[in-house]
Amino acid sequence: MKVIKNYLYNAGYQILLMFAPLITTPYVSRVLGAHNTGINEYTNSWVTFFYLVGQLGITLYGNREIAYHRDDLYERSKTFWEIESLQACTMTLTLIAYLGAVFVFSTTYKEYFLLQTLWICATAFDVSWFFMGLEDFRKTVVRNTLVKLITIFMIFAFVKTANDLWKYILLLGVAQVGGNLTLWPYLKDAVCKVPISQLRPFKHFYPAFLLFIPTITTQVYLVVNRLMLGRMAAPSDLGNFTYADRLVKLILALATATGSVMLPNVAKKFADHDIAGVRNSLYDSFDFVSAISFPMMFGLMAIAEKFAPWFLGDQYLNTGQIMVIESPIIVFIAWSTVTGNQYLMPVNRIREYTTSVTVGAIINVIANFFLIHLYAANGAAMATVISEFCVTAYQLHAIRTTIKRRKLFSATWKYFGSALAMYFVVHSLNQIMNMTIVNLAAQIAIGAVIYIVVLIFIKAPVVGQAKKLLKKVDR
Repeated sequence: MKVIKNYLYNAGYQILLMFAPLITTPYVSRVLGAHNTGINEYTNSWVTFFYLVGQLGITLYGNREIAYHRDDLYERSKTFWEIESLQACTMTLTLIAYLGAVFVFSTTYKEYFLLQTLWICATAFDVSWFFMGLEDFRKTVVRNTLVKLITIFMIFAFVKTANDLWKYILLLGVAQVGGNLTLWPYLKDAVCKVPISQLRPFKHFYPAFLLFIPTITTQVYLVVNRLMLGRMAAPSDLGNFTYADRLVKLILALATATGSVMLPNVAKKFADHDIAGVRNSLYDSFDFVSAISFPMMFGLMAIAEKFAPWFLGDQYLNTGQIMVIESPIIVFIAWSTVTGNQYLMPVNRIREYTTSVTVGAIINVIANFFLIHLYAANGAAMATVISEFCVTAYQLHAIRTTIKRRKLFSATWKYFGSALAMYFVVHSLNQIMNMTIVNLAAQIAIGAVIYIVVLIFIKAPVVGQAKKLLKKVDR
C-alpha cells in the first residue's frame, strides 16, 4: 500500500502540474507572445545544461543510495551529508563557469541569462532525492504544491505585458530556490550529526558521474531541440514547439509518475536480494503504464489541432499539429521509464541504461539537423519521436536475458485497441463540436467511458489489478 500511496501523491502532484498550465499558459502565451516565449526557452535551455553538469547524477544516485541505507540512521545520515557536500562543491564551480560563459560569450539576452542563474542556486539546495530515497513523497509533493500555487498567483500579479519577461524568469527562479529551501527543516528529524572528519564526499564522485552520463544525455531530448530550433528557425517556431512539447510532457507526467516512486522500492528489494519481487514489480508497472499511456496518446491526438489555438491563442496555430506528431512519445517514454528507471537503474545495470540514452541522444541530434532544416518545429517533434523509440527499443533488447518480453507485451494489444476505438469517437466529436470548456470536458468524459468499457469487455489485466486494489482499500 505504501507504493500505491506514494504513486497517488506523485500522480496528484502531476495532476496539479497539468492544471496549473491550464490557468497560466493561456495568460502567459498571450502576454509574452511566441517571440518572448522563445527567448525564455532558449536562455533556460543553456542554464539547464550547466546545472545538470553541476548536479552530476546526484538526483538518481542519491535517491538510490539513501534507499540502500534507509534503515540505518547513521549510515543514511553519513551518506546524505557526503552527497550534499559534493553537490554544494560541484554547483559552486558550475555557477562560476556559467557566469564566466555569460560575460565572455553572450552578446544578446545577457540580462535574461543572468536571471536564469537562480536555477543553479536552487539546484545546490535540492535535497528532494533524500526524501525520495526514504519513500517519503508526501513532503516533496506538499512542498511543490504550495510553491506552485504561490507562483501562479505571483505570475498573474506581476506579469502584465511583453516587457515583463524578466519578471517572469525571475519569479520562476525565486520559486525554485524557495521551494528547495523549504525541505531543509524536515531534515532535523531524518538525519543525525556526523563528524566532519568521517565524511568522504568525493568517494561518491565517480559513481554519481556514471549516472551523470545518462542524466545529461536524457536532457538532450528536452534541451537540444530547443537549442537547435533557436539557431536554425525563428523564435516563433521555438515558441510553438515549446508549448506543444510542454503540453505533451504534462500528459506524459501521469504515466511516468511511477518512475520516482518505484526506483527506491525496487532498489530496496534488490538490496534485500528479492529478485522475484523486482521482476514482478517490473511486469506490473509495465502493464499499468501501458494501460494509461495509450489512451493519453490517442486522446491528445484526437483533440490537439483544435485545442492548441483555442487554448494558447491565434499565434499558436501550428502547435496542435506538432502535438499530434510528438504524442507517440507518451507511450515510448512510459515504457522506457519502466525498463530504465524502474529496472536497469535500481539493479545497478548502469552501462546498459547509459548506452540506451546515449544512442538516443546521438540519433536526436542527427535527426534534428536534417528534420529541423526541412520541417522546422514539426521536424524537431519528429526527431524527438525517433530518438525516444530508439531508447525504448535498446532497453527492451538489453533486458531480454532476464525479463520475459512476451509477458511484458501480452496485454498491449488490448490497451492499443481500446484506445484506438476511443480515438475514432473522440476525434469525430471534436470535428463537429466547437471548442469550449464544456465540449472539451464532454469529449474527455466520453472517451474515458468508451476506453474503460472496452477494457472491461475484453478483460484487460489492469481491470483485475483495479479490483484487487479496491478490495484492499475496503479493508
